[in-house]
Amino acid sequence: MTAQPKAVVLFSGGLDSTTCLAVARSEGFLPCALSFEYGQRHSVELLAARRVAAALDVHAHLILPLPLGAIGGSALTADIDVPKDRDPATMETEIPATYVPARNTIFLSLALGWAEVLGAEDIFIGVNALDYSGYPDCRPQFIAAFEAMANLAVKEAVEGRLRIRIHTPLLHLTKAGIVRLGTSLGVDFGLTHSCYDPTEEGLACGRCDSCLLRKKGFEEADIQDPTRYRPSL
Repeated sequence: MTAQPKAVVLFSGGLDSTTCLAVARSEGFLPCALSFEYGQRHSVELLAARRVAAALDVHAHLILPLPLGAIGGSALTADIDVPKDRDPATMETEIPATYVPARNTIFLSLALGWAEVLGAEDIFIGVNALDYSGYPDCRPQFIAAFEAMANLAVKEAVEGRLRIRIHTPLLHLTKAGIVRLGTSLGVDFGLTHSCYDPTEEGLACGRCDSCLLRKKGFEEADIQDPTRYRPSL
């Protein structure tokens, strides 16, 4: 019997990465979830990541400390206001202050290292090029370039024992499509967290880009949103 292949899944505990993890599992992979404690103001997402990883019974869950807060330059890692109440047109055309410099490049590089150690050829990342907040490292061109680089960079690939593949199953889905896909795969979105600026109790603000896109997704999918939002002031 052929052993079930492992796949490294970049995993924040949010809506997209949880759906991505569920896709990897549905495609026959043993998901090895990789999360980062990178100085993000919404570190409550790591609690969600632990909840979801336990619920989906992942093969392994690694949380790496990564001091991106020392670099700063983002509303997620520095004392910069998180943008609120932005309209969809602005989200599509402007790179927001919540962009973390080189984040997906760094995350994918560490995922690549772990994949090589695990003997895994497959890396899943929940990037999206439709309903997304203008991040340059969510574009198809970036993913294709990283995959090409990965196969030139690691010993196991250069020596012909691995062929690294970067999977982006959500790349061309709307947020509503992602919600529908996750629901069809049995994801409990009530366990997930997406907000960039939650309260100390972990309630979502309801106004940041991530909250607005999440709400839009559930509304358009006609599926009840289980998110716990802070009361309106």
